[in-house]
Amino acid sequence: MSTAILTGAPVAGSSLEDGLRSLGFDVRTATDVAAVTAELATVPTHERVALVDPRFVGHVHALRLALTDPRFPAAAVRGALSVQAEARTALMRAVTAAERTEATAPTGSAARSVAVAGATATDGAATAHSRVDDLAAALDAEGVAVHRPELGVLVADVPADAEAQAAARDAVAAVDEERVRLRSAVKARDGFFTTFCISPYSRYIARWCARRGLTPNQVTTASLLTALIAAACAATGTRPGFVSAGVLLIASFVLDCTDGQLARYSLQYSTLGAWLDATFDRAKEYAYYAGLALGAARGGDDVWALALGAMVLQTCRHVVDFAFNEANHDATGNTSPTAALSGRLDSVGWTVWVRRMIVLPIGERWAMIAVLTAFTTPRITFYVLLIGCALAACYTTAGRVLRSLTRRAERTDRAAHALAELADSGPLAELVAKAAPHRASSYLAPLSAALGAAAVLAGTAAAGFGSWVPLGCAVLYAVLAGVAVAAPLTGPLDWLVPPLFRAAEYGTILILAAYAEMNGALPAAFGLVAAVAYHHYDTVYRIRGGTGAPPRRLVRAIGGHEGRTVVVTAAVALLHDQNQGFTIALTALAAVIALAVLIESIRFWVSSGAPAVHDETGEPA
Repeated sequence: MSTAILTGAPVAGSSLEDGLRSLGFDVRTATDVAAVTAELATVPTHERVALVDPRFVGHVHALRLALTDPRFPAAAVRGALSVQAEARTALMRAVTAAERTEATAPTGSAARSVAVAGATATDGAATAHSRVDDLAAALDAEGVAVHRPELGVLVADVPADAEAQAAARDAVAAVDEERVRLRSAVKARDGFFTTFCISPYSRYIARWCARRGLTPNQVTTASLLTALIAAACAATGTRPGFVSAGVLLIASFVLDCTDGQLARYSLQYSTLGAWLDATFDRAKEYAYYAGLALGAARGGDDVWALALGAMVLQTCRHVVDFAFNEANHDATGNTSPTAALSGRLDSVGWTVWVRRMIVLPIGERWAMIAVLTAFTTPRITFYVLLIGCALAACYTTAGRVLRSLTRRAERTDRAAHALAELADSGPLAELVAKAAPHRASSYLAPLSAALGAAAVLAGTAAAGFGSWVPLGCAVLYAVLAGVAVAAPLTGPLDWLVPPLFRAAEYGTILILAAYAEMNGALPAAFGLVAAVAYHHYDTVYRIRGGTGAPPRRLVRAIGGHEGRTVVVTAAVALLHDQNQGFTIALTALAAVIALAVLIESIRFWVSSGAPAVHDETGEPA
């Protein structure tokens, strides 16, 4: 239970207390600063506490945004302030300082009369001075980041007199609060299919769920289960199964949109929800790829290589997005004409939607997969998917390369550190990096990574299965990978290093498994790439949450990207002539990596230090 403390006697006829109780607060009243201090002392330190001016007039949703959002240590609107455990000490200091000010003020003075909830108008405006706002300012001054939500047309005010109070209540009545709340439940920026084909009704499903006490995590789990059932239907290999799979995949996507809208509608953000939201989309999509491959196999068509290729391509696309965004997260001095052109294009309505559709975000991609599954074959589905994602990847990557080459920007140490963590370098690369000479060119890192990736991919493809050549190429790749990360990744194209490493590792596994001609080699490779990809996605979302990558001991234990590449190529050289030896090796490696990364990941995401960060950007997924 959270506690709300009214900093003065309740106003007659006000519905403020009822509004606070509807938000789950136990409401108490304090008549002066000393009483506020006493009430704060009785509230357990782990609980959220809110201070509210009793003259507050506004929408309940304005209070909800300021007082119940779990993502921020402190939040405020006019006349209302809430803090969580991490900001309680700073709040107590601010209240204690206010108490001293009141105690030393002359009896009957203006300073004393407004110490908690004074009623003086400022600059002729009909808005009262509120000590709650002073306390929020004091927290800001102490370095506590006080979140102030955008209210838009919502009202949050502390009227100075009866006339201003009546005007504020009229303003509240003039706004359809529920309509605003529903609209704000939808991301401000999303894909065309999601915006026009899903969100117009999924927001009402979210409200239905909220009114029945369902949580976003429950909806997320339902979305995952629906997608897994869709994959199982696709695995039947029958036309009714494929049609059912397509319908269920769209249903899963509707629920996927609903869980985020429910979280925004009711402000039910959580660390567990952040983890589920960050990982389940990929789990659903890649499980569906596996279902299509199993279904095709039942019909005598082996498309496991295409399924694995689709997963590799999609994961590399995401790494390009993540790495570029991290490299430019806090870069200064952007003078890129490419960025300026992009901004001008975004000012024209139709170009915005065309550009969002070109990159094949999750809504458009899943709709395409669902329709193709229902009316064509798994092979055609994968061919179209691969072509579409490849074109989207070329479009986005080319634009970002041009933007990086034509801008003059200084990247921070934070960006360089994030790229180093995304690189996922293991012991071999670290050893080479220590011995490598100082970098002579700002383009050496992406050049080394590109040469290493090209060497191992081309060498593996040319040598085929059973040769020692891929192992030699993998060792060369490890050396060049170490050279690439020998210096901080602050160059204009250094954000290409992580996706090049992903392409090299995943592509090598794909090529070797495709050449193996062993039963189960490609499904085993699919499982291995899925396990490693989970680790890489987990790294991304930890960085985005501000907590840093998984511990180095885990990265070293699972070999880093270059170590795993060497191990897989060595397994080919040593086990190529053994019946199912390579398949068994891939399966064992996948199991060990999956077990290690899942144990550590689950431990982190259920810990108190995990961030309650949800994707609010609307960037394509």
